[in-house]
Amino acid sequence: MQRLTPTEVEVFFAKVVETFSAKPFKVHSVFSGGHAQTLGAYAWPRRYRFQRFSNLDDGRLFEVEPGVQVLAHCRWQPNPTERPTIILWHGIEGSTASVYMISMADKAFRAGYNVLRVNFRNCGGTEHLTPTLYHGGLSGDLRAIINELITKDQLPRIYPVGFSLGGNVVLKLGGEYGNNPPPQLAALCAISPSVDLAASTELIQRKRNWVYHGNFVRNLKRKVRAKHKLFPNHYDLSKLPLVRTIRDFDEQFTSVAGGFVNADDYYYQCSSARVVEQIRLPTLIMHSEDDPFIPFEPLRERAFAENPYILLMQTAKGGHVAFISSKTKGEDRFWAENRAIEFCNLVEQHFVTGAEPISSEPH
Repeated sequence: MQRLTPTEVEVFFAKVVETFSAKPFKVHSVFSGGHAQTLGAYAWPRRYRFQRFSNLDDGRLFEVEPGVQVLAHCRWQPNPTERPTIILWHGIEGSTASVYMISMADKAFRAGYNVLRVNFRNCGGTEHLTPTLYHGGLSGDLRAIINELITKDQLPRIYPVGFSLGGNVVLKLGGEYGNNPPPQLAALCAISPSVDLAASTELIQRKRNWVYHGNFVRNLKRKVRAKHKLFPNHYDLSKLPLVRTIRDFDEQFTSVAGGFVNADDYYYQCSSARVVEQIRLPTLIMHSEDDPFIPFEPLRERAFAENPYILLMQTAKGGHVAFISSKTKGEDRFWAENRAIEFCNLVEQHFVTGAEPISSEPH
């Protein structure tokens, strides 16, 4: 795609808003609060419906740094070099098996896209593929995958879509590209992104979030123990008793493994809020004001509000990576997933001359 001017993007965003207005988010009456939405999306009985899809995908390793690989699960259209591609990036302690990843991949494939579900380093049972830990600033991993898909696979258009911590990675890479994204990179999308890592860490550590927070801390500590068995010289298990919070973990392990001075340095360097003003690609961000552990407030900053390349779809309700809707109009109830696919479809229709029509099959 050609580089777009602010005016061109403004006209396009007006079309997106008009299209989305026909399917506004109306919160499910049973799951009306942020916690109910978040937990309801996790427990919603759709995992097994998508299991066959995930089992059919091809596994593929990408070397993102020397000696560091990540595992992606890929599903290709019959003519992959003629079709657009969506890359999905999950959230903290998720994986390619997270239900929102499989659901989005199913919808994207049925809409005509090649789809890659990518694991963060060490996630999805891939601890053996790297001596390093993952963190929220690994935009270089996404960049390496995009580069390989362009040079090796000759894919014409690529749409990175990130959830939560993965949304931060997608937005951070967009800002780092600045005025020079590869022409194959068509647009960006982030759902419930943790754009300010310090603010997100502070919010999730509040008492009301003890269920999520405790689960994350246990999983992170378990992962360090697994890494120690594989790479005993890299991790000091004597520090584990010091870890009671995510911030403790980032202070004792994430910052050390990632080469940061401390947790504060990690949060600053890796938060996409620091670079989003430089994004020059059509970018959709969807975030709920009642997200229980990723604050909405950082999205009110000027870097987001005044960048004409960013469209922020703000809802009062919706929880975290949930957005369970009361009405569907031919779709399932997961509003943000469906709008992400529709956004990519609209980019294809609006900007890509001669592109094959994208399926209008209900999501």
